Amino acid sequence: MLLSLSWLREFVPYEGSAEALADRLTMLGLELEEIVHPFRDIESIVVGRVVECDPHPNSDHMHVCKVDVGQGELLPIVCGAPNVAAGQIVPVATVGTTMPGGLLIKKAKLRGEPSFGMICSERELGLSEDHQGILVLPSTCTVGSRLVDALNLDTEVLDIDVTPNRADCLSVLGLAREVALAFNLPMTVQERPLILSKCDLPHPVIEIADPKLCPCYLGRVITNVTLAPSPLALRCRLHAVGVRSISNVVDVTNYILMECGQPLHSFDLGKVRGGRVIVRLAEEGEKFTTLDGQERTLSARDLTIRDAEGAVGLAGVMGGLESEVTSASTGVFLESAVFHPATIRGTARRLGLHSEASFRFERGVDQAHTQWSLDRASAMIQSLAGGQVSDQLCKSEPAPFVPAKIAYRPARCAALLGEDPGLEFSKKILTGLGCSVEEKDESTWEVTQPSWRPDVTREADLIEEVARYYGMDRIVPVLPAIERKLEDATAPETAYAFWDRLRRWGSGLGLNEAINYSFVGNKELDLLNLPADDRIQVMNPLSADQDVLRTVLAPGLLHTLSTNMRQGAPAVRIFELAHVFHKDAGSYTTVAETGMIGLMLSGRRFDNVWPQKAGELDYLDLKGITAALLRTLHLGEMQVRSCEKHPYLLPAVEVLVGDTVIGTMGRVQPAIADRYEARWPVWMAEYNLNLLQELFNKSSRPFQELATFPAVRRDITVIADPLMKAQTIEEAIREAHSPLLEEVTMVDLFLPEGGETRNLTFRLTFRHAKKTLKDAEADKERDRIVAFLEKKLGVRI
Repeated sequence: MLLSLSWLREFVPYEGSAEALADRLTMLGLELEEIVHPFRDIESIVVGRVVECDPHPNSDHMHVCKVDVGQGELLPIVCGAPNVAAGQIVPVATVGTTMPGGLLIKKAKLRGEPSFGMICSERELGLSEDHQGILVLPSTCTVGSRLVDALNLDTEVLDIDVTPNRADCLSVLGLAREVALAFNLPMTVQERPLILSKCDLPHPVIEIADPKLCPCYLGRVITNVTLAPSPLALRCRLHAVGVRSISNVVDVTNYILMECGQPLHSFDLGKVRGGRVIVRLAEEGEKFTTLDGQERTLSARDLTIRDAEGAVGLAGVMGGLESEVTSASTGVFLESAVFHPATIRGTARRLGLHSEASFRFERGVDQAHTQWSLDRASAMIQSLAGGQVSDQLCKSEPAPFVPAKIAYRPARCAALLGEDPGLEFSKKILTGLGCSVEEKDESTWEVTQPSWRPDVTREADLIEEVARYYGMDRIVPVLPAIERKLEDATAPETAYAFWDRLRRWGSGLGLNEAINYSFVGNKELDLLNLPADDRIQVMNPLSADQDVLRTVLAPGLLHTLSTNMRQGAPAVRIFELAHVFHKDAGSYTTVAETGMIGLMLSGRRFDNVWPQKAGELDYLDLKGITAALLRTLHLGEMQVRSCEKHPYLLPAVEVLVGDTVIGTMGRVQPAIADRYEARWPVWMAEYNLNLLQELFNKSSRPFQELATFPAVRRDITVIADPLMKAQTIEEAIREAHSPLLEEVTMVDLFLPEGGETRNLTFRLTFRHAKKTLKDAEADKERDRIVAFLEKKLGVRI
């Protein structure tokens, strides 16, 4: 939002510097992007008076002028403009001046006559494209003064980054409210006198098909207008805030948009057919030519303004070419309305038609002041273009604005801020923002929302407003006292705490956390062979690559893998905690949201260090990480079973905790991995966090003292059938129920020649909680476990 200081001062008497204003607004949450100098390129242009103007002796269209620029002597300047004449006050570029286009003015001879400067047109000054003649200034301008001073042009304009929730600050009026309150200044809104007249012409009847899409639509009929260029002051003001001047009527609509924040549109009254203005959705595939001359294909989600015969405008986005106000227009139908923000945003994004008007409609406009803005614009058109404004208001408001009534507790405000701003200060701020405040009792106020603040609907919003003006920098940061009770340690863990636990687990294991968008492309899910009927489509996607919500974590993780591979990473070890989305007809929203954890490994097991060690990350690495995850959550040992069909993993196994399948792990199919530029096999796992959290909260997590006595380790080698799983042997070891057994770890595997048996070595860790364990005691426990294995499994030790 470009804020002109001179424009601002028409509402509040701010006399400080642009820098001080920018600092204060930034602290209020309206961050300054930069201070713009819109007329810097013409600051060296001076005001001159044409004293003499004679025909050029060697040209049939040039003139030799004598120009007074306040330097004591007259400057001879050759001018080719047809409208130059003696006595005019004009802008002059003297020798040494650099023009906006980069042209350096030098002493020259034109057809034999010396010229010591240039009398400028509007195009040469960068004010407009008009170059039919020189710019003639008002006679009140002082000869010799700078042009920017003579015309009171804006030398400093603030470019403010307005956050999406602050639609009220997308206008000079809205920012003036902030400045008045911030600097304790009075605010004055000068009314523009409007003269209403009887009009015998038929007035359009407003018809709104869906009040949700258009809660309010107003219009004024203005007849006998004369379209012409706007006055120089108006054109310069619009230029300062980045708006191109077109004509007096169109310039007024842009002026009110920048001043009041209400987008307006002017239709040629004679081209509104059938005496009806209809607001409804377009027909699917309907053709419509916008003001820029482009024929566009509309969808059934685009809101249109129509007459009795067809569309005349795209609501809130752009008008139609056929109903455009031109120099031949004598009557105007002036529109002021409120449209549904999401609908306007969808149309503007789909058609690539973003404008100052759509930008404001997308964020919400002040419905209670639509008529005020309309009448203000009508008065300006009456002043600049003449004509009569009809006293009959064309209006339809099927859904009037109803302000929110908010219960505000000053004590709650003090508790949240950690400081008490005071009752008097709070009331001053809330009333200064435009709220009405009624004290219901000693502890509660009823605050009525101002119509221009759609973002203020809750008590928290009011507290935020008080905090903004109190000053975030004045609030002393103090950590709150947190009381922890012993029973809290065994209480069920919240989703936030559980996810935080897993983040710390992943980073502690040396994995990097990936954070990816929830939006993916249909093509990516097709590549992963995932079903299409389970996908949630995005109605207004940012791009074709983000047109659906993810149903698995694989696309994002594979993209992260691809990015790292392109950067030459020797290995990728990543995890992601996020939600996936599926259709669920039984839920209120028809969408099921499931928390998942994804693991992905690919590349060398060891980094490029000397001495180099061979080996790539494989299934056993992924299995080990999964086992570590389950141990961290006290869920016991993992179990796996073959998964015959998986969309994108091959081979793949299901991972179980007890009888519950928590997810799958395996190798990404090579054809899919190649599409993501993988240089090594890609191993991946996805586990259901909702199930893991449920199992974790049900698991037994007894408190244990830290070990103070040393452990004793014994290795046993089990000679078993090749088809016997290592997990089966490990479970049997634990079934021996040795009271001193602390841990079982498989440490080696040997396949003798012939392949009839295989040797698996397990390390048994024994420890006594109360004393140092003796070798004989550890050997006795080992022998008991060996006997149990031989009896239960029929193996040899």
